Amino acid sequence: MTRALALVALVLTTVVGCGSTTPAAAPPPQASSSGTSTAFPVTMPHKYGSTTIDAEPKRVVTVGLLEQDSLLALGVVPVGTTEWFGEYPGAIGPWAESRLGGAARPQVLRDTGSGPQFEKIAALDPDLILALYSGLTKEQYETLSKIAPTVAQPKEYIDYGIPWQEVTKRVGLAVGKPAEAEGLVKQVEDRFAEERGKHPEFAGQSGLMATLYEGYFVFGSQDPRNRLLGSLGFQLPPDLDQAIGDKFGANISRERLDLLDTGVIVWSVTDVAKGEQTLHGDTVYKALDVVGEGREVYLPEGTPPSDAVAFLTVLSVPYVLDTLVPRLAAAVDGDPATKTS
Repeated sequence: MTRALALVALVLTTVVGCGSTTPAAAPPPQASSSGTSTAFPVTMPHKYGSTTIDAEPKRVVTVGLLEQDSLLALGVVPVGTTEWFGEYPGAIGPWAESRLGGAARPQVLRDTGSGPQFEKIAALDPDLILALYSGLTKEQYETLSKIAPTVAQPKEYIDYGIPWQEVTKRVGLAVGKPAEAEGLVKQVEDRFAEERGKHPEFAGQSGLMATLYEGYFVFGSQDPRNRLLGSLGFQLPPDLDQAIGDKFGANISRERLDLLDTGVIVWSVTDVAKGEQTLHGDTVYKALDVVGEGREVYLPEGTPPSDAVAFLTVLSVPYVLDTLVPRLAAAVDGDPATKTS
């Protein structure tokens, strides 16, 4: 199963909670000037209460789907990672590969919607379990907490809705490197500011990300993909969330294809030619201005540029900006003949 569809299928098997789109404030750490926390034990709030980490963790398992990148960025190699599409050894993407150094790859765990693999996690003898970007249930959290201190997803966001900035900062708190995590976030946010400066044409343009899953599946404002577009200056259709509800995304009917008539639309598809043929075979969709004016961008799933868009982290975002921004610029340049591939 491809990445975008894998997450859609995985999330649809879990209970999706409600949450604010306002960034949550992480607990204030006490940190030295070197960036190493002097504040262990540290207590971290989450959806099911709070978890206290007594000492610097040495064996970290990620039950969340993308915390490994934040760990690697902070110089911590997890002993176990949770993979939801199974394409990269150790669940380490090419954008993060260099951060492994000479360390052994993590053992890969699987989550196909049935929940964490408790026995395999216990066998790894972790001293910390991270489940920030997850749909962990209370029962699953309680089981994991019997194995090791477990930090579940934050209550401030929908499940699988925590922004990459918050993932990085909270992982930094958990491993005793809050100042270093803040610095990493600032570096990437500075890169966003640089791209907005280079592309003032993005400001005020509407944009959207979607995929073909049982029809038209559109991502909402709390999904990291559309937050990415927002960070570049794009705006979502004003009534998008009203149409899809308080979820990370949902299917829309052909009667609401007007939502797709944006300044740019980014499609995740298994095959570009087939995906375009399917979309343009729909007379309602093909009649939209976004099609006629050449403002579609297709991301072929199973390739690193597309995978990184579905796996937004402090390490993958710079890679995404390198590969996606030129295509967005081509889509909104006002010339339908400009190729966005």
